[in-house]
Amino acid sequence: MSSAPPGAAAARRRKLPILAEVAVAVAVVALVQAFLVKPFGVPSQSMENTLHIGDRILVNRLDSTIERGDVIVFGHGATWQDSTLPSADSLLTRVVRAVGDVVGIGPSNTAYTVKRVIGVPGSTVHCCDTEGRVSVDGQPLTEPYLFENLPFEPGSLDCSSTPRSTRCFPELTVPEKSYLVLGDHRSQSADSVVTCRGSVAPTSPSASSCARYVPAERVIGTVMATFWPLDRFGRLP
Repeated sequence: MSSAPPGAAAARRRKLPILAEVAVAVAVVALVQAFLVKPFGVPSQSMENTLHIGDRILVNRLDSTIERGDVIVFGHGATWQDSTLPSADSLLTRVVRAVGDVVGIGPSNTAYTVKRVIGVPGSTVHCCDTEGRVSVDGQPLTEPYLFENLPFEPGSLDCSSTPRSTRCFPELTVPEKSYLVLGDHRSQSADSVVTCRGSVAPTSPSASSCARYVPAERVIGTVMATFWPLDRFGRLP
């Protein structure tokens, strides 16, 4: 009766601890990202200059309290209404996505977007006042983080002119368990009011339904800090 060479048996014994270590490491990473912090990459320019394309950010998963002004990451599918992306045809892609769901690195079954919360549940948001500012519950906001806002000229290109300023959108009441979000690089942001701007007048029948909101259960957490590149390392202002 033949038996495996002693060297082969020893090699198998060495592989088992390595596989166990890898499994433990993956489990630890998954637990940390599920309950503590989760890294993400910034894919677009919509949050400049607060966040830049390629920035790596950390999201706080410990605090579920979302307030106006917070920068959040939320998950969705091909559209904001979908919870996950369509299933991939390729088995390899499905496996890679499954791994990404666990370790938080690379492709996954969910797309992620980062925006700033402007409207919380029950609040009313509209733009613009006579100075071109966004108002929440009747109070105009001071937004020092804004970068390259949409054009607005009182008296010539505003919310009463023809054509109307593309900065303008009608008064919107944020539904319960939802958030209205905007990008800091407002002229380059496909955000909650992207289909409301300019062309939707306050008296239009579609004024109350033109916005898309972020369901509370899709929010991953608030952005804590940027950790890459190193020259941008630090907490968000």
